[in-house]
Amino acid sequence: MNKDSLIFVAGEKTMEGKAILNLFLKKSYNNILNMHQPEPCLTDYIEVKEYFSNNRPQYVFVFAGKSGGIKINQEKPATLMLDNLQILSNVISLAQKYKVKKLLYLASSCTYPKYADQPMNPDMLMTGVLEPTNSAYATAKLAGIELCRAYRKEHGSNFITAIPANIFGPGDDFSLDNSHVMAALMKKMHKVKENGDKIVNIWGTGKPKREFIFVEDLADACLFLMEHYNDIKPINIGSGNTLSIAELATAIKKTVKYQGLLNYEKSKPDGMPEKTINSNKLFSLGWSPSSQFKQSLLDTYKWYLNTHKTKEVF
Repeated sequence: MNKDSLIFVAGEKTMEGKAILNLFLKKSYNNILNMHQPEPCLTDYIEVKEYFSNNRPQYVFVFAGKSGGIKINQEKPATLMLDNLQILSNVISLAQKYKVKKLLYLASSCTYPKYADQPMNPDMLMTGVLEPTNSAYATAKLAGIELCRAYRKEHGSNFITAIPANIFGPGDDFSLDNSHVMAALMKKMHKVKENGDKIVNIWGTGKPKREFIFVEDLADACLFLMEHYNDIKPINIGSGNTLSIAELATAIKKTVKYQGLLNYEKSKPDGMPEKTINSNKLFSLGWSPSSQFKQSLLDTYKWYLNTHKTKEVF
């Protein structure tokens, strides 16, 4: 892939999509389809087919598909699963039909078994039961991984898959229903601080551990993989930055400058006890994250304040 290659980002409105489009601009890639031809409705096969037929992208990044935290996974598992299945089926099949040179599909760390040894590596995929609170969504993401492998085996398509740690950063979904843990805690603490309340309720025990990666690092890693990785085996994208939910909550509390108490609702589900991934393969290829966690948290909070027009000023 070079600066003149015709590139399509499926999921241009996701935080991952926005981050990689910004990265392309910074690096002077000058043939990005999304810049002059916004993506079609990705769940509509006819629209996606027409888009591929008219534009003939050479390289495709698949970041699309509804996602969210424990709450929406429990309440709308069919919605999440069907949306992801339709999108991956449409985009990946049409990428093969229209002879895309290379495709990168971004999966999710929830595809790993609930009780997988830590840190997790791709050999562990489909070796145990999934976390029940997000098994429908995870199954759809597993289908995307397997579909990429199937097209490689049947058609020789250069379709690769990557499994990221928990992503956060500017552009994240801060809605009450759809947000992941990072955005959910940040918004909750900010609102409680604004209201002058003295306590924040947090789902679960605070003990589960999660690995986090800043969205700008994630975008950089995806571009790196598109240029340097061609294996059938999925590859992890991590940062090595692992915190318990309690440690995360404390870090966000400092970022938001919230002075109240943190109350853990132990009757609420925790999700997987631990999710850390082994990214040694990626690191050995020459990539490493460049962001500092404390600054990344602050950048995310500033983006939230500016986007939601709150009163805090830095």
